[in-house]
Amino acid sequence: MAILRTAARPLLASVFISGGLRTLRDPHSVTAAADPVAQLAAGRVPQLPDDTVRLVRINSAVQVGAGVLLATGHAPRVAALALAASLVPTTLAGHAWWKTEDPEERARQRVQFTKNLSLFGGLLIAAADTHGKPSLAYRSRAAATAGRRSARKAGQAVGTAVADRAEEVRSAADSVRGHLPIG
Repeated sequence: MAILRTAARPLLASVFISGGLRTLRDPHSVTAAADPVAQLAAGRVPQLPDDTVRLVRINSAVQVGAGVLLATGHAPRVAALALAASLVPTTLAGHAWWKTEDPEERARQRVQFTKNLSLFGGLLIAAADTHGKPSLAYRSRAAATAGRRSARKAGQAVGTAVADRAEEVRSAADSVRGHLPIG
């Protein structure tokens, strides 16, 4: 399985690296198609620039950077999530088959849209892959359970120690009381 995972990551990343580099070199080639999606995103996320060319460059840089990280196995889960996020606007802008009138072009765009959905699914699988190790959520729950168990044992030990000391104090008090003149 590890060999499959190691070989699959670069294959999955290759389309993002090559496409991202192509778009970084010539962002104007996709600006017209990207503009409606870019403006919608910029309007909803105030931190984003409203310049479509800058947004195209940012998206392309994310694809290249995250693609390289995924291909080399560095932070593959984060890289896969970044690629999945970058794929959404790319797909909506570049392959809106429902807007195309020409039947042949519509069919071609539908195939590309579906291909991107498949890539999206592969990226989600890559993002969820824990390499056979328990997930962070599982490890967090296990650590919390172990912590509660340790705290309970420590509490019981303290309770037993306090009860033992209290018994010693009672015994000492009884002993002292027995030697006091009553009177």
